[in-house]
Amino acid sequence: MSASRASHDRVAAAADRTATAQVDAALDRLHLSGAIFLRGEYTEGWSYTSLPAGDAAAILAPGAPRVILFHVVAAGRCWIEVDGGERLWAGPGDVIVLPYGDAHRMGGADEGTCVPIADLIDPPPWTRMPVIRHGNGGRTTSVVCGWLRCEDPLFDRRLRVFPPVFVVSPPDGPAGDWVRASIEYAAGLTAVAPDGRIEAPPRLPELLFIEVLRLYVADFPAEPMGWLAALSDPVLAPVLAAVHADPDRKWDLVTLARRANVSVSLLDQRFRSVLGMAPIRYMTAWRMHLAEDLLRSTDLTVSAVARRVGYESDEAFSRAFKRALGTAPSSWRSRTA
Repeated sequence: MSASRASHDRVAAAADRTATAQVDAALDRLHLSGAIFLRGEYTEGWSYTSLPAGDAAAILAPGAPRVILFHVVAAGRCWIEVDGGERLWAGPGDVIVLPYGDAHRMGGADEGTCVPIADLIDPPPWTRMPVIRHGNGGRTTSVVCGWLRCEDPLFDRRLRVFPPVFVVSPPDGPAGDWVRASIEYAAGLTAVAPDGRIEAPPRLPELLFIEVLRLYVADFPAEPMGWLAALSDPVLAPVLAAVHADPDRKWDLVTLARRANVSVSLLDQRFRSVLGMAPIRYMTAWRMHLAEDLLRSTDLTVSAVARRVGYESDEAFSRAFKRALGTAPSSWRSRTA
């Protein structure tokens, strides 16, 4: 093995270790809430179009900017697609995840007239879990649907951590058995509260979803773009690790390029090609996400939050926050309290 190849392998191995550690840390810090909210019994042939993303969020989690949607195929086989994306297929026990809550279409193996889901379900408030029965009387596909609310940067579509839709097939063994048993348990215990909210067993949807994400990340496709790809990239991985570990440091492009042992121009090119944004824009987006979390989950003053995320000036922090979130930090905190 040549010296240059050995060096490259060491860098790649270090990037893989960094990726694993950062993904584990990201999943460990997730704060989720949600429920199983819908059952579908579809007979071939069938297909439907979902609600627009904003409408679904308004119904399931009023006030949330977005929701994560997931569909569990209990029996049968179906496909799902989002606008401009490929059609993915799922079978019994598979979990379909829409990490950004995108509008989508679902259907079965046989052709069927595509109808809006709003035509198949009564409008809320619901006094019991809705059950959709739709199709032309052929083979049955049973689907259990859930939603989750999470404002973590993992689910900010600008960072492209995940594709708009993906399918996880739990493997045979303890992990897959736990996922399937948890889905059945959650669906059986989910109920509608007196105020119309759908309540789930405490923390079960969260734990279930995190396990599904772990299964996906453990075997995720080697995609050329997105946050997961960046964490495994020999150039970007050490840079992201540095920015994530010390968001309050005065990073500049020269210092970051030295971390990766590349030129400034190559670092900029890698950020744009893999993450779709310039390095400084990524750092700002990451700092704003951290600021959101601190404002929401701590009693730190706005000034203290500004220092924690790398701003010496309250005014500069407020301007950056307002550009990103549309409102001043103090107003954002009051609105989300």
